[in-house]
Amino acid sequence: MAHFFTLEEARECLPTVEKAIRAAVQAKTYYDQSDQAFQALLQKIVMSGGITVDRFAVEAMKSTRHSNGERIQHAIEEIQDLGCLIKDLDTGLVDFPTLFRGEEVYLCWRLGEPDIAYWHGVHEGVAGRREIDRYFVENHQGSDPE
Repeated sequence: MAHFFTLEEARECLPTVEKAIRAAVQAKTYYDQSDQAFQALLQKIVMSGGITVDRFAVEAMKSTRHSNGERIQHAIEEIQDLGCLIKDLDTGLVDFPTLFRGEEVYLCWRLGEPDIAYWHGVHEGVAGRREIDRYFVENHQGSDPE
């Protein structure tokens, strides 16, 4: 069963989410860089018909890529275990499911924003973000504590 956050609950776990998404975004950057270097080396080998390769350098590239992949996976699992949804790892976009007038919607936060200040419908995505106003606050709810 899905967990639905109140705005207050989402704000309480935001420091944990921010730390984890920041780690995931950074690891993804390093992963992409090491993957590009590895792919460039493979392309060079193919284009030259084979070259002498520094086996230790290749292993270091693969190890870096692998360790950053594990860091990404760990951060994603940490965020998902809280009940949040990662919508865009490149920008650090995270949604917190909530109920607004009985319908599932998402509290929406992006890395770099100081607070959770937006929400959107399940099918609207980030383009449909609306500011959280008093009406929203008064008419949203989290999971019933049973």
